[in-house]
Amino acid sequence: MKPSIPMSAAHIDESDIQAVLSVLRSGRLALGPATDAFESAMANYVGTRHAIAVNSGTAALHLIVKALEIGEGDEVLVPSFTFAASVNVLLYERAVPVFVDIEPETYNLDPDDLRRKITPRTRAILAVDVFGHPCEWDAILAFAREHGLKVIDDSCEALGSEYRGQKIGQFGDAAAFAFYPNKQMTTGEGGMIVTDDDEIADLCRSLRNQGRGEMGPWLEHERLGFNYRMDEMSGALGLSQLRRIEEFIARREHVANLYNARLDGVDWLRAPAVKSHVRMSWFVYVITLAEGIDRAAVARAAELRRVPVRAYFSPVHLQRYIINRLGHSKGLALTESIARRTLAIPFHNQLTVAQIEEVVDTLQTSVNHLAGRASA
Repeated sequence: MKPSIPMSAAHIDESDIQAVLSVLRSGRLALGPATDAFESAMANYVGTRHAIAVNSGTAALHLIVKALEIGEGDEVLVPSFTFAASVNVLLYERAVPVFVDIEPETYNLDPDDLRRKITPRTRAILAVDVFGHPCEWDAILAFAREHGLKVIDDSCEALGSEYRGQKIGQFGDAAAFAFYPNKQMTTGEGGMIVTDDDEIADLCRSLRNQGRGEMGPWLEHERLGFNYRMDEMSGALGLSQLRRIEEFIARREHVANLYNARLDGVDWLRAPAVKSHVRMSWFVYVITLAEGIDRAAVARAAELRRVPVRAYFSPVHLQRYIINRLGHSKGLALTESIARRTLAIPFHNQLTVAQIEEVVDTLQTSVNHLAGRASA
């Protein structure tokens, strides 16, 4: 049964379509000026010296790990409450993810837990700006400086967010953005590395292009690399979308505020928290159900009323392939508690007031039905 309200939706207009068509008409479909222009615009928007376009956020994170020479046996402190790619890119290089618990407000990495999880083998921190909310970067960077650690920002969900007035993407050694269709802006598939470090930028440009040097002959390779390039159609779409990113962020904030107002005072959930010293670029809208509410039953009841909802996230440390590889991780009580109760509800730029009312009414009806059945 098709949902009555899309869970997410890219915001595509005629200018985006014309941008892609112009590339198709040009005949230059790869390694061309559209992607170059997108990179320049992204570096300017984020406020970094370099931006390197790739074909996914996962590719962006992987190349940062490679460029920082994180490899076999190196431990990296990383949250488990994240998308699996944040951890997979470490496993690609035979590094060891060490899972850090989360803050009770934002569900971002808890800086206090870093001290409990660091060992002599720790090489780096991979922090994630979950749902678009910036991490506590002052504390994370201070800890990294104290212990001589590299810092990677998985900002794939946070384009346009700010921490104490500074754009996300400027923190740590390098950061990664992603442009899947459910993100603040899209290139279809695609990602971007941003950094102020010339060496990291040069290595990432080479690694994304089969290890070729920037100035070397086409079939000469300086190192083992990957085909992680972004195509020109995606670059053109990204540049067109980026021109409207502030409009998109404002629309998403408006939708989030409508949800906040409608859910104010509802006692069976907690709405997302936003700290006062950040600017939130909303990626998703995730509610946290009260203890004792059957999340799966709420989701089934909502789906029957054609309103899609999704459990969000399933902790990486509890995934079967991770347990088989690393065993059972300890000290993640809050991650496990929160992950059992989070529920993403429909969220995108073009949600209407009527649709928001339908979502909230459906959730309330579903919870009331379950409560009535439980008391019967």
